[in-house]
This record gives sequence, C-alpha cells and structure tokens, in this order.
Amino acid sequence: MRALIRLAGLFRPFRGWMLGGLALSSLTILANFWLMTLSGWFLAAAAITGLAGYAAQNAFNFFSPAAGVRFFATLRVGSRYAERLVTHEATFRLLARLRVWFYATLEPLAPAALQGFRSSDLLSRLVADIDTLNLFYLRVYVPVLSAIIATLIMTGFFALFSVQAALILLAGLVVTGALTPYLTGRAGRAAGRDVVRETAALRGEYVDAVLGMGELLTYGAAPALLERAARGNTRLLAAQAHLAKISGAGMAASGLTTNFALLAVTLAAGGKVAAGHLGTADLPLLALGTAAAFEAVAPLPAAFQYLGQILEAAQRIFAIADLPPAVPPLASPAPVLEHFALVLDDVSLRYAPGMAQALRGISLTIPEGGRTGITGPTGAGKSTLINLLLRFHEYQTGHASFGGHDLRTYDSAAMARYVTIISQRSHLFHTTIRDNLLLADGAATEAQMWQALEVAQLAGFVRAQPRGLDTMVGETGARLSGGQARRVALARAVLRPTPWLILDEPTEGLDATTEQDFLRDLAPLLEGRTVLCITHRAAPLALMQQVYALNEGRLVA
Repeated sequence: MRALIRLAGLFRPFRGWMLGGLALSSLTILANFWLMTLSGWFLAAAAITGLAGYAAQNAFNFFSPAAGVRFFATLRVGSRYAERLVTHEATFRLLARLRVWFYATLEPLAPAALQGFRSSDLLSRLVADIDTLNLFYLRVYVPVLSAIIATLIMTGFFALFSVQAALILLAGLVVTGALTPYLTGRAGRAAGRDVVRETAALRGEYVDAVLGMGELLTYGAAPALLERAARGNTRLLAAQAHLAKISGAGMAASGLTTNFALLAVTLAAGGKVAAGHLGTADLPLLALGTAAAFEAVAPLPAAFQYLGQILEAAQRIFAIADLPPAVPPLASPAPVLEHFALVLDDVSLRYAPGMAQALRGISLTIPEGGRTGITGPTGAGKSTLINLLLRFHEYQTGHASFGGHDLRTYDSAAMARYVTIISQRSHLFHTTIRDNLLLADGAATEAQMWQALEVAQLAGFVRAQPRGLDTMVGETGARLSGGQARRVALARAVLRPTPWLILDEPTEGLDATTEQDFLRDLAPLLEGRTVLCITHRAAPLALMQQVYALNEGRLVA
C-alpha cells in the first residue's frame, strides 16, 4: 500500500477537484436513495389515503411529497451530470500530472540509468502504466469513499425508523462493499498483475517487430517473434478470462446479498408494522430504500479487482522513479565559465562495477576554439567520450576540467547550456519542420527559422512544400532524405549557437556526394566554436586541426 500512499501524494495538488468529484458522487447516491424512499412512502401513503375515504383524502398533503420527489429526481440528474464533468476534469488533470512527473523523473536518468530497459518497455510504462494508475481515482478512490459516506448516512436514516432494519442494511452493505470486494480482489490480484506484465511484454514484442521488421525478414527471425507474441497473447487472454470469472462471481454474490438484505429488511419492517410501531407506508419506504442503497457499493468488487493492476503499474513506475542517476543533480549552481577549454588527465571510466574499462587513462586537451577529431572502430570508446563530456556517465579515476573548473561541478543540464550535438541519430519528431526547429530555441521567430534553413541549405526545399514550415516530416523524419534530415539538425545548430559543437558520426549513412555537400555547408558553423568530431570516416576529419585515434579505450595521436 506504500505505492498508493505515494500516488496519493502526487495527486495532492488536485485534491480540490478530487474532493469535488467525491462530494458530487456521494450526493448522487444519496439523491437516488432519498428519491426511492420518498417515492415508496408517497405511493403507499397515497394508495392508503385513497382507500380511507373523502375526508382522509382532503386531509392528506399530496403537494409536499410530490415536490420532494421532483426535487430529488432533478437533484440526481444534475449531480450526476456535474459529477461526470468534475471527475473527468480531475482525471485529465491527474493524467497530465502523472505523465509530466514521470517524464521529468526519466530525464535525469537518461541515458545511463535507463540502459537496462528496452525503449518499448519505457514507452509502455509512460503510456499504459500511467493510464492504469489513473484508474485509481475513478475506479477506487471515488467509489470507495463515496460508498463509506453514503453507507453511514443511509443506515443512520434507517435507524430513525427501525434499528433492526438499519443493522440489516449495514450488514448487507458491508458484505457487498467490503467482504465480497476483499475476496474478489484477493482472488484477482495475481491475474491483474499478469495482465499488466503481459500487456507490457506484448507491446515490447510488437514495437520490436515494427522497428526491426527489415532485419527480422532478412534473417528469417519473424516466425520466432510471432510465436513469442502468440504465447504472450494466450497468457494475457487467460489472465483476462480469470478476471472475468472473478468479476462474474462478485456480481452474483452482490446480487444475492442485495436480495437477502431486501428480504430481511422487509420481514423486520413487516413485524414492526404488524406490532403498530411503524406506519403501513413505512414498509415500502424501507424496502425501496434498501434496493437503492446497494447502488453505493455496487462498483466496489470491480474496484478491488482494479487494485491489483494499479499496484503492479505503480510498482513498475516507482521502480524507474527510484533509480539513482549516474551523475546526481547539482546541490549548488554550476560555476560560471570564462573560457571553454576541456582538459582530461589520465581519466578512466567503466559503466558498472566489474565491467571492463570503456576509457583507459585518457589524456586530452581541447583548447577553446580548437577543432579535434577522434576516430576509431566501433566499440573503441568514442561514444563513451561524448557521454563523459555531457555528464551522462561518471568517470572513476583521473581528473577532468571544463573551463578551468572540475568537470564534476557540472551535471548534464548545466553542460547542455554549452554544447550542441549534430548526430546521425538526431531525432526528428513526427510533427512539422517548425516544431522540430523550435526544439533548439523555443523562442525563435519565423524569420530566424528561415535564416537557419538558409544556412543549412534547406530553405529552397521547404519553400517548395505546399505547407512550408508546417510540412510534416513523418515518423523519425521518414518523409525526408538522409541528407535533408541532417540539414534539419544543422538548422537546429544555427538556432542554438553554443560555444561547443559535437559532431557524432555526422555523415554516417550518406553517399560521397551528399557527404561533401553536407560538410561544405557545415564548415561555416564551425567558425568561432570549439569542435569535437567523433567519426570513423575520413572526410569530416579534414575539417579538424588535430586528430586522435581511439582503440579499446586508449587514445593515441
């Protein structure tokens, strides 16, 4: 239950909306309860009066009960409508809060602390598990608390007529609203967790299938993946079927309890009427009130079934949130830089205890305004060097300084103010060219964006599109060629003129002609900047002033 307490803490900023939805839900239940009790009494009293004769009919007040019936009927409709508005507004606000909070939690963990997770698994947690957590308010919080509130008020109302009937009603509501949900929740907890796990696993398989379809077909691995997905789907259907059986049993038990409670209240009230302790019209009041009272606890068996899924989703979310970042956030502001030289002195880095060193005794000086190229085969440690500079990973031995200050006095957020990266993996989001450019500078004007595109030699292409800057680039830039996608990254670098520019395999995947055109347009952006170029291709190194080779984590001139 600790996970639910943490979840409630995340929802605290919206407790006004949450309590508003709870109050309206309780009011709706009580309005229906009083509508049924008053209607039962009014109909019976009117019938008895009609049989009593003309004098009794003249003495009976038809207008006040009729007005009460209309009032509670109108109140029920109005409160139900308002409850839907408020609870759904609260739900959307809570959903936004959870997603923003989780994304903000993920950001300092990337990439180092998240390397052990599949991207599809992270996506499933960000989307599906957050959606499941959002069920806590609608499916658990509101039904449980409103049932408690309504139960206390309704049994108190029954006690005004018959303590025995009130105790019977209370017993029936406790069985239906507490015992049955507890039993169904306990029986379905494991299946609920299986549903969350199997759903996440299936999403992972399907994402891998879509993203790796070419490789799967090339190497004939598609049938094996389909078989794994089929087995996962079978397990998911089995868990869902088990939950459906438990849900059906819970509904049957609730219906049986309701009928027994109605029979017992009728018998108890009938004895009171026969003894003259209750009026004849009070019997249908208590009977119809009993039937209406169980509306308060009807959602609770399903609510406790959802609890297993919610707990599993919460544990998956908090398991990520509780991961320590590889480089902790700074406790105090980073030093202000006066220059931008980088000095590494005998620096070594390993990604985890027991693993081999990714960098071994690296010594490197990159002066402000210098251009340094690093070449080497795949796995030599080139990307590790970038991760070190960007403070994604912590080094263990040696000394590193940036701008004359210890590199450990900066975290990734502080380094991001000084460094821009142009990479073969510069991500393009499935949105417009305008939105992809605004990632570099959210305050950039349209004129600045066009200027950046001119420098990147992409303005002509964009102007030729019917929607100009509002042209959609497709998923990961699928509607652009490889060269055009790199030029969008160039335009971003123009909009974000940081002192440092890192080129991470900037021409990988480009043919020789496109590569030369790209490097020609890149050259003006290097002026006045400190440049680190990581590549295993020769052409980009021609723009550098000094070049080093990196092999098995060791650096040589």
